[in-house]
Amino acid sequence: MTDQAVDTDGVRLSDDAAEEPRFLGRTRELKALRADIARAGLDTLSGRKAPRARVLLVAGRPGSGRTALAAELVAQVAGDYPDGLLRARLREPDGTRVPVDSLARDLLTALGHPARAGAAEDDLAHELRTALAGCRTLLLLDDAADAEQVDALLPDSPGCLVVAVAEGPLTGIADVRPCTLGGLDAKSAVELLQRRIGSVRITVDPRAAESLVEECQGRPAALALAGGWLAARPKAAVADLAKQLHAESEDSDPVARVFRLVHASLPSAAARMLRLLSLAPAGLVDPHTASALAGCSVSSARTTLDDFVALGLLHPLASPLPEYQVPGCLHPLLAAHARAQDRPAELQLARARMLERTVRLLQSCRAITETDSPGAREKLLGMPRALRFATPRDAAEWLTVRRPALLAAARLAVADGDLDTLARRLMSQLVRAMVAHIGTQAAAPDLYGIHRLVLDVAVRRELPRERAAALLNLADLDARTGRTAEALVRYRAALDAGREANDPYATGRAMESVGGAHLELGDYDRAADWFGRALAQRLARDERADAARLYGRIGAAHTYAGRYGEALRNWRAAVAGHRRTGDVPAQARALSELARVQEYAGRPEESLQTCQEAVEWARRAEDIRLQAALHLRLADTLDHLGDPTAAALHRSRSERLLADESKPEHGANTYEIRSAPAED
Repeated sequence: MTDQAVDTDGVRLSDDAAEEPRFLGRTRELKALRADIARAGLDTLSGRKAPRARVLLVAGRPGSGRTALAAELVAQVAGDYPDGLLRARLREPDGTRVPVDSLARDLLTALGHPARAGAAEDDLAHELRTALAGCRTLLLLDDAADAEQVDALLPDSPGCLVVAVAEGPLTGIADVRPCTLGGLDAKSAVELLQRRIGSVRITVDPRAAESLVEECQGRPAALALAGGWLAARPKAAVADLAKQLHAESEDSDPVARVFRLVHASLPSAAARMLRLLSLAPAGLVDPHTASALAGCSVSSARTTLDDFVALGLLHPLASPLPEYQVPGCLHPLLAAHARAQDRPAELQLARARMLERTVRLLQSCRAITETDSPGAREKLLGMPRALRFATPRDAAEWLTVRRPALLAAARLAVADGDLDTLARRLMSQLVRAMVAHIGTQAAAPDLYGIHRLVLDVAVRRELPRERAAALLNLADLDARTGRTAEALVRYRAALDAGREANDPYATGRAMESVGGAHLELGDYDRAADWFGRALAQRLARDERADAARLYGRIGAAHTYAGRYGEALRNWRAAVAGHRRTGDVPAQARALSELARVQEYAGRPEESLQTCQEAVEWARRAEDIRLQAALHLRLADTLDHLGDPTAAALHRSRSERLLADESKPEHGANTYEIRSAPAED
């Protein structure tokens, strides 16, 4: 989804001539569409309140200018919808449907309502309708596959307007307003040619221009390609091009006819690069992608891509980076020519080069953030200059701009099935780059999808270690978004996979997580049992720090269950364990919890003594907020013991500490497992 207008069908022009209108023709269609907006709907005529947003449909074949017409309509009426404009493309250039959950998530993000990671499609669609309730928002849904896809995204607010673009009717959506496109009118079509090639050749032979328009059937995409071909050949006559196209009249599709002519006229290297652009993820191309696909330098790839733009073969995107889009009407033609003229092995090699280049760019994107790591700096300096980012900000901008293409690359690599090693490396580096630049929480929706892809590859390749890692990562995201029962199922599956792989880390991590899920669900007996199993493994492996932490988790489970004797024994063991490992902050926190349980158990004197000890350790750990909390607990305990004066002193001390403390409280330590081997 993007807020920029992308012409995939070829009638909206560039801004080269600011004094000329950017949009040509379609006056009658625009007038009819605007009249449909004002016209009363069927519900209004029948006396019922309109339950949903009004839907206008711009229907036509790819290359007919349907997207450009919809964009022009949206631009004209945008002022009537003060809550903004949302855009989404509902199909990939190769015709693959974009899942509704992905569309709804992107739309919610654009509205400032980030969706929960892993949320179901129906839930996301409901959240979108809720976010748009009562709004006057304009939605442009481009290249819809069918009515079901559009219906899932329709707002319930009658104040919203949906402009949908599709090849055919959207049967099943009530009161939809269709506008079916044919070719441009002759005058507008000739003017489109004139803007590409100048007025001289049109004035010299106006009948030839009209003949060329007829051969192109007024299709904007065909006219743009014909104009680009003529613009590159100043001495070529318009009549000659019209005759060449007429000679191929056995093909009824004018876009295909002009494309074959343009493709045949290209140098062999450029023609090969053009065909290979059909492999670009989501039809999004940058110089690095083209360079890797064609096996040429980045600079020469950039030059060739700009030449393609001049020929009407690519559309430049409004992006801070050089980025282009393959028009949807040309993608099938590129793919067909690639299958016909390039061997399958060559196409697979081009895919592999593109994935390898993407992996290296992601490595560089992550390494630029590791300024304190000599190894990362050395690795970064060892990369070619073209793959390096000047600053972390440049790397973050690249990651943000290329995010749709990167996610699409991961999906395509997994779907391919023959490049699983590269796919695993790509997903591993993509996760690390997103975490480094965006953060785990902000990137959670994307990470959820990536971990699901990792799981697919692990299952297909029978890799139990990676299956365990993917299941743990997915379960963690489930647990963070409140789907604890689903998380528990995945933690148990991860435990089985970890045992199959004989991976003690994954096994111990899974057992502890199973215990944590039971604790969250209120099953304290099972929680203590699973924490105990994890503890036994840690003790057997002499992992003292983790064992001390697990003693605390067992103590917490017993505390919730009201078994204070067991809780005290485990918290004392946790304190002793942290003392042996020299973890002062953890020791202070464990002493704090021990004091809490002593108070619950009716031992205020012991709680007072333990709490005072905890204050001293918190001071050594320089944990201001823990000190403040402990002083408040001391005040409460002293109140219970009948010493309000001392209690007031501790409360005052707590207030002073909090007043001096401006840093946010840090969360508890988290433990994670990588979804792929650590090596780059």
